[in-house]
Amino acid sequence: MAVNNGKRWNHNIHYHPQILRAVPAGARRALDVGCGEGMLARGLRRAVPHVTGIDLHAPSVEQAREHPGDVEYIVGDFLTHPFEPASFDVVASVATLHHMDAAAGLSRMRELLRPGGVLAIVGLARSVMPRDLPRDLAGVMAGTFHRAAKGNWEHPSPMVWPPPVTYPQMRALAAELLPGSRFRRHLLLRYSIIWRRPPH
Repeated sequence: MAVNNGKRWNHNIHYHPQILRAVPAGARRALDVGCGEGMLARGLRRAVPHVTGIDLHAPSVEQAREHPGDVEYIVGDFLTHPFEPASFDVVASVATLHHMDAAAGLSRMRELLRPGGVLAIVGLARSVMPRDLPRDLAGVMAGTFHRAAKGNWEHPSPMVWPPPVTYPQMRALAAELLPGSRFRRHLLLRYSIIWRRPPH
């Protein structure tokens, strides 16, 4: 595990601030989908009084529970866990959506949001070659620079590669299922989706 000044870094952690900046004022309950060992959930807890993290990978959740704090951690499948519909002000997810059917995942996240709540996702998708090659090469170079400066923390959760859905497919799904959402493709081989559920 490489760290810089005691701080963890990897491509996913790099985009945690995007998630945290999306938390709406006055949010009371947040859900971290695919929480792993809980780093994002702990970040959310600094802004939101009640945070739940859920993940299928029991060893990662056990690591999360070793950290002090009052985040609730669940070992389970968020697609089927009996959360109440419209019960969260924030639903967040980092590097998790490609582990499941993307349409089902987005629909479930939408269902769990209260009116006015915010969905914030950072995900992985598959490039369309050769069109995306220059962008991907730039991302690899930037990632190499960051790792040299900051180290690279290896998370304990299982990996899925390659992602089953392409960037254009993800953008289209977001437009279809989350009308008005903001989809952005980022340099470090990630995308983000930010969506606020209409208040009525």
